[in-house]
Amino acid sequence: MGHLEENLDRVRQRIREAALRAGRRPESIRLLAVTKTVPVERIQQVVDAGVDLLGENRVQELLEKYPQVHGPVRWHMIGTLQTNKVKYIYDKVELIHSLDRLSLAQAIDHQASRFGRPIDCLVEVNVAGEETKHGVDRRDAISFIRDVMTLEGIHIRGLMTMAPYAEKPEEARPVFRDLYQLAREVEDLRLPRVDMEHLSMGMSNDFEVAVEEGATIVRIGSGLFGGRS
Repeated sequence: MGHLEENLDRVRQRIREAALRAGRRPESIRLLAVTKTVPVERIQQVVDAGVDLLGENRVQELLEKYPQVHGPVRWHMIGTLQTNKVKYIYDKVELIHSLDRLSLAQAIDHQASRFGRPIDCLVEVNVAGEETKHGVDRRDAISFIRDVMTLEGIHIRGLMTMAPYAEKPEEARPVFRDLYQLAREVEDLRLPRVDMEHLSMGMSNDFEVAVEEGATIVRIGSGLFGGRS
């Protein structure tokens, strides 16, 4: 067994244990491998080991890697997305995690009309209010979702957040708990084209806490591939 496979087994086991601690089914959590700056050869290794969900931060990298990675994989766009780049990826990704402004929603809606069906998105919420992070302010999230739901080309499938980096993963718990609570508030509104199916939260340093607080997608980069070069 190679180094990547060992990392993958370790991450899967930690997801499983965190899920069981929270009384959840481990299979309800999806492992997304973050491929930013990772060479295609190493991405292919984790795909061959059974990872079927890949996430890219940059449109250019996604376009380069998309035709080169083989297997039953689905790509997600997890990084900040410029409105003029939507046209390059709308037919290549299963889910956009970073819907954070109305101009982007309108650009996605425009491409959806060309695609002939709604495009699935997560609303990115800046729960912690960090100035350096993207995302809709927690206080404005429901208002933003109400605005987006008027666009027939977007299906909101849930929420995404990034917790502030902390040495102790436990410090991220209030952020994840708050996103879960927001999802329940949105769910209770029963808005058209809005489902709270997914909570994309938790990365290599804090994903176990995120799973305990309801994450359905955890985004793992260095935990699989090691530190970026």
